[in-house]
Amino acid sequence: MPKKNTAISNKIAVIIIICAVVAAGLFLIQKKLTGPVEKNLSGKVHVPIKSQPVIDYNKLEKDKELQILTQKRKAKYGVEKSVDIIVKSDESLKIGDSTVSMQEILDKIRIKSGDIIEKDIEGLNLPDDRIRAFGIYVVKTEDNIWNIHFKFLKDYFDHKGIALAPLADEPDRKGFSSGIGKILKFSEKTVSIYNIKERKIAVDLNLIYPLSKVVVFNMDRIFALLNQIDYNNTNRIQFDGETLWIQIE
Repeated sequence: MPKKNTAISNKIAVIIIICAVVAAGLFLIQKKLTGPVEKNLSGKVHVPIKSQPVIDYNKLEKDKELQILTQKRKAKYGVEKSVDIIVKSDESLKIGDSTVSMQEILDKIRIKSGDIIEKDIEGLNLPDDRIRAFGIYVVKTEDNIWNIHFKFLKDYFDHKGIALAPLADEPDRKGFSSGIGKILKFSEKTVSIYNIKERKIAVDLNLIYPLSKVVVFNMDRIFALLNQIDYNNTNRIQFDGETLWIQIE
């Protein structure tokens, strides 16, 4: 009988040892699986943030390097008077005490305008990683969007050696819009007004405070259009409220 009890005790001891080994193995496996996750959750994650160059409008009159850079960028597009500065999509803009990245402005333009802005800003089939350029006009008191557009268009044609008449945007004697007027109406869809102090898209140019609102020109989008226009055929330009085209006679 003692031998039988001893055998039973040995079996129990073996079972206990096996259970202990299995439990230890499971514990090690669980620790291996959960350890890194717990460490990542409790530890701080450091994401490197790339600093952006800041184009400071406030320094434009005194900073020689900024003046040279601005003139170089303007010369590429042939706009000397109609925009104040040209900012790239990987840069930030500072006006007064407010600094905002161009990417933030573009994101808010897309959110505000939906599929329309997708066609205006992204509709050139450009690679996503391409750096884009945006003309910035700082709104002054008593400005209106039509005159801002006309000034931009006149600047463009001056660079082409074509002088626009002061009334080129006015309707004809029958009240029909001129070709230039139709271009201006279409161009209203290619720009946005941004309130840099409140960091939001503005609806119009009313209630202007000093250094508060800017007109943002998508240079690639606008010049993709203007470079296809023959000034001699502007009288054949048609605009239906959405699309601009030249009627073939």
